[in-house]
Amino acid sequence: MHIRLLAVGERQPAWVDDAFRDYAGRFPPQWKFRLDVVATAKRGKSDDAQRAVETEGELILGKIAVDEQVVLLDERGRQPTSRDLAGKLSAWQTDGRDLCFVIGGPDGVSQQCRGRADFVWSLSKLTLPHGLARVLFAEQLYRAWSLLSGHPYHRA
Repeated sequence: MHIRLLAVGERQPAWVDDAFRDYAGRFPPQWKFRLDVVATAKRGKSDDAQRAVETEGELILGKIAVDEQVVLLDERGRQPTSRDLAGKLSAWQTDGRDLCFVIGGPDGVSQQCRGRADFVWSLSKLTLPHGLARVLFAEQLYRAWSLLSGHPYHRA
């Protein structure tokens, strides 16, 4: 199983890139983890945000393979504990399909993207900046892996 993050937004602050790279570098090599980025649709004062969401949605869906398992990160999703997430990760690995996590743009994702998701995961009920969501995603995925592998990272 290969795992990737598909995220809207090309440029992130250096601290985001550094922290994300640090956690992603800890992932097991068999995941062949990668970050794929989709450009944020242009938004102007008079532009309709929904049009931007639809444009980004088309780009996201265009990068998802038919047989990929999709996990959408969205504030309206389910909030598993770290142990629950480890259980989900185990089930996803057992399923054997490649796994694609999706972080949408500043205005969320289209209904088509939401409909394509096999699971919707909320990192928090708080609204998070996209860069911070990337870092939290990577840390929690690493924590889930550490729980499954008996690594001492997760101490609780």
